[in-house]
Amino acid sequence: MPVFAYTAIDSKGQRTTGTVPAANRAAAMDAVIQKGLTPASVVERAESVARRPLKLWPGAGRVSQTDVETFSRELANLLAAGVPLSRGLQILSREASQPVAKKQWAAIHDDVVGGTSLADALAKFPQSFPLVHVAMVRAGETGGFLDVVLGQIADFRSRERDLKGKIKGALVYPTVLMVLAGCVLAFLLVYFIPRFSGVFAEFGASLPVLTQGIVAASVIATKYGPLVVIAAGLAFLVIRRALDSEGGRRLVERTTLRVPALGLVLARFALVRFCRMLGTLLGAGVSLVTALKVAQEAIGNQTLSDAVSLSIEEVQQGKPLSRSLASCPQLFPATVVEMIAVAEESSRLDKELMRLATAYETDLDRQLRMLVALAEPVLLFIMAGIVGTVVIGMLLPIFTLQDYVH
Repeated sequence: MPVFAYTAIDSKGQRTTGTVPAANRAAAMDAVIQKGLTPASVVERAESVARRPLKLWPGAGRVSQTDVETFSRELANLLAAGVPLSRGLQILSREASQPVAKKQWAAIHDDVVGGTSLADALAKFPQSFPLVHVAMVRAGETGGFLDVVLGQIADFRSRERDLKGKIKGALVYPTVLMVLAGCVLAFLLVYFIPRFSGVFAEFGASLPVLTQGIVAASVIATKYGPLVVIAAGLAFLVIRRALDSEGGRRLVERTTLRVPALGLVLARFALVRFCRMLGTLLGAGVSLVTALKVAQEAIGNQTLSDAVSLSIEEVQQGKPLSRSLASCPQLFPATVVEMIAVAEESSRLDKELMRLATAYETDLDRQLRMLVALAEPVLLFIMAGIVGTVVIGMLLPIFTLQDYVH
């Protein structure tokens, strides 16, 4: 059990120190109070932290997004009902069904009881609470509308999860086609082609260039297959590490944004996230500049996020939001800029942004379905072209075998 060192004031006003074993910091403070002391500081000793078991597997300590969404929504309901923050966190940590979630909620509770703000306590778990949500909580704590912000975070997470679920569902069939094409090609190279190439070798036929290339690929796949797989794996790791860097990530983002259909879908997805987050924050009473900085983090695309940075600087200089957003036409079409301008004049910017997010989310769903509808025949055509090329390349020599037989 962890050991906590405390500094406290006794009934005579004298400062005293000591240690107490406890499951967490809140329990240690209760133990100090039960001794008739007033705790001034309670800190876990370093040696007890060092003795804690380490998590040695990837993903250990990760809370599911559903649990985080439930945590935000239930804490919002508790605060709206007048329950104190520390009491609400204690209830949620006690009622959590997953051990990992229970441990994280308890740690957040201990930090808050110890005087840490909720935003700072959540920031210690970046895998569960992204920076954009921490910034929203911080704004809610500052403005005194924490329950409203937590409810909006839960709604935002729910919509994000639904939208990402649609994207993943749309990619299932194209992915199956690509895997199927790879399996068929591997079967042809490893099993089918070697038998044909043996027949050609018996006749001593001079093979066409296409057939020679296919046979060479088959020989490489048959003899050096494991080495090819290892080399491909190493190349994948190198490329992935390069893409994880700042420059590589920006290169991928710029490239994908230039793809005609895919780039439009990505830009619309970023627009939906930006408008929904900005409208949510403005509706909660957050200032425009602060809300823009938080919404910028929600875009999820660094290239588009950089374009919004210029807009934020112009707003800080006193320019209207609509005019500043017009400098980024890839993210904000002219129609969106015009609607935002009208909403600014009528003082209903938050409601208009939420309406735009809902409208473009519906449009994004339609574009995703159309993109998948286009991807399916394209992938079928590519798969048929690859398999057809291999088959034709192996059949070409057959038409000349009769000459060698004679």
